[in-house]
Amino acid sequence: MKSYRLSELTEDEVNGLKARPRIDFSSIFDKVQPIVDDVRFRGDAAVKDYTARFDKVELDNIVENVADLPDPELDVSVREAFDVAYNNIYAFHAAQKSTEKTVENMKGVRCKRVARSISSVGLYVPGGTAVLPSTALMLSVPAQIAGCKTIVLATPPTGDASICKEVLYCAKKAGVTHILKAGGAQAISAMAWGTVSCPKVEKIFGPGNQYVTAAKMILQNSEAMVSIDMPAGPSEVLVIADKYANPVHVAADLLSQAEHGPDSQVVLVTVGDEVDLMTIEEEISKQCQSLPRGEYASKALSHSFTVVAHDMVEAISFSNLYAPEHLIINMKDAEKWESFIENAGSVFLGPWTPESVGDYASGTNHVLPTYGYARMYGGLSLDSFLKYMTVQSLTEDGLRSLGPYVAIMAEVEGLEAHKRAVTLRLKDIEAKQVPNICR
Repeated sequence: MKSYRLSELTEDEVNGLKARPRIDFSSIFDKVQPIVDDVRFRGDAAVKDYTARFDKVELDNIVENVADLPDPELDVSVREAFDVAYNNIYAFHAAQKSTEKTVENMKGVRCKRVARSISSVGLYVPGGTAVLPSTALMLSVPAQIAGCKTIVLATPPTGDASICKEVLYCAKKAGVTHILKAGGAQAISAMAWGTVSCPKVEKIFGPGNQYVTAAKMILQNSEAMVSIDMPAGPSEVLVIADKYANPVHVAADLLSQAEHGPDSQVVLVTVGDEVDLMTIEEEISKQCQSLPRGEYASKALSHSFTVVAHDMVEAISFSNLYAPEHLIINMKDAEKWESFIENAGSVFLGPWTPESVGDYASGTNHVLPTYGYARMYGGLSLDSFLKYMTVQSLTEDGLRSLGPYVAIMAEVEGLEAHKRAVTLRLKDIEAKQVPNICR
């Protein structure tokens, strides 16, 4: 990992460090667009063809109704682990429900905001280089709490055309209605357009490789009328460590993201000159060599780096500039810096809070903005599966009080019909106030 001292860099050089490994989306779009179009017009047949080509699996049917599938058999310890994760994720996201409030801005003028679930959603659970049942929980639990009626979970099939049993267990537990046995751009396209067997969804969620991301980006700007959760890139972590941080722990935290893939990026920010950087680097090398996915981690480390900050203020400032997907503050007094953090997908405070707990079972969501998008996006939450409507109701007194102001504003804007919609009602109200005179 290259090393930089922030105090010795120009402003432009510091800004340059926030750049991620570049993804050439123009060439990827050229590869993905034909798949998107093919699935639109050939539906199930196209999905089967691409699954045979890319996953080497022949499918009889691409969609399973979850209610028709038997419960998978899992080891007791595995089932217990996923149950604990489910309970924590459910509790944290259920607590995000907002109470409905009505505001009377003027007498007789009542306004409120109400939540409604997105009716049909698509959840993408990758299955390429690693099986990710944890992602099935992260996506489906908030959809379940929100009350989404149709929940389609897409994941690549196993070699025998079945569904990963851990993913199926999580899907059944969290209320998924359909499982699409497909991955890649073809899965995203099937959910966006809808096919004979796959329901069309209105919003697509979940991480994925560059082809999945490209398909999501293409389809949200197409006639498919589908939205996506957020822009996403490779996994990343930024670790801030002081002289008291355990080098073994720091190395493990960096590698926990580096092992995701060769395009991941990890950043170490050391605070002060007393941090034993050499020991940390030796520990990274030692642990990397013993990892089953050490080759991926090693490639990720080749474009990762370390920066040396003079103090915690400089360290936090750089972190806010970089806007990491995951931010770990490995310090004894980490909590006191929470209010200074502005840009991060998810934050892990203190020496006993590894990023892994958020990835799996603390309760927070691990679907987070990457590539610097934490500057303007938050991670997945209950709100991601909801849409909000505003409701207003006026009494006669309310319209009598507010109406004249609305009429003036409509007149200023030259919108006569808007004005009349108010003034004609006001005339009717006034007419009712005039007593009948008997002659």
